[in-house]
Amino acid sequence: MGRTVRVLVVEDDEDLRVAVSAELSAAGLDVIAAADIAGADAALRAHPFGCVVFDRMLPDGDAIDYVHRRRGDGWSVPVLFLTARDSVADRIAGFAHGGDDYLIKPFSVAEMAARVRTLCRRAVGRPSVLRMADLEVDCARRTVRRGGVLLTVSDKEFAVLEYLAIRPGQAVTRTELIEHCWDASADPMSNVVDVVVKRLRRKLREPELIHTVRGRGYRLAEPAG
Repeated sequence: MGRTVRVLVVEDDEDLRVAVSAELSAAGLDVIAAADIAGADAALRAHPFGCVVFDRMLPDGDAIDYVHRRRGDGWSVPVLFLTARDSVADRIAGFAHGGDDYLIKPFSVAEMAARVRTLCRRAVGRPSVLRMADLEVDCARRTVRRGGVLLTVSDKEFAVLEYLAIRPGQAVTRTELIEHCWDASADPMSNVVDVVVKRLRRKLREPELIHTVRGRGYRLAEPAG
């Protein structure tokens, strides 16, 4: 990833905080640790970070509320939530409130480090607002505008559109979209991707920006013609 990337680890369990910090340091990342939201907020205002690893339930509140509030202010640093909450509703809430990834406890610290490095790479050099023709995808505020008009999209629709917008002009397979925008229980043989893309096309209106790549999947590109 070039220059050393700084990562913030926010975890109130000291043993887990030390273990996570050690694994990330061994992966070549510059780690700062905090035990609560207040400490995290102070660190975030003092230093730039490539990613934040947030335990959800902290002594001074649920980190999801803090992240949601900061996203509303345009904060775009990628966030990986750690939590013992393993229901689908909890995972959806994490993504809906500005999380970029979600890891259920207990977890492999090696897998956690790999996910953090992926989030850091994804964030390097990427603007918080992605544009294609008259489409604007605001990754920080998680909003979509077409021709300056704010559109109402679901969390899943935003995830698919953001993934396509990060790769303008590139063909993205249905399998890639399922792997990155759905949880592990999604059936790769189902038509869930096509259903979401159909809804997105209807909401984005003409001229069409999401194009079908026959035998491959979809790509986000300038209107044909």
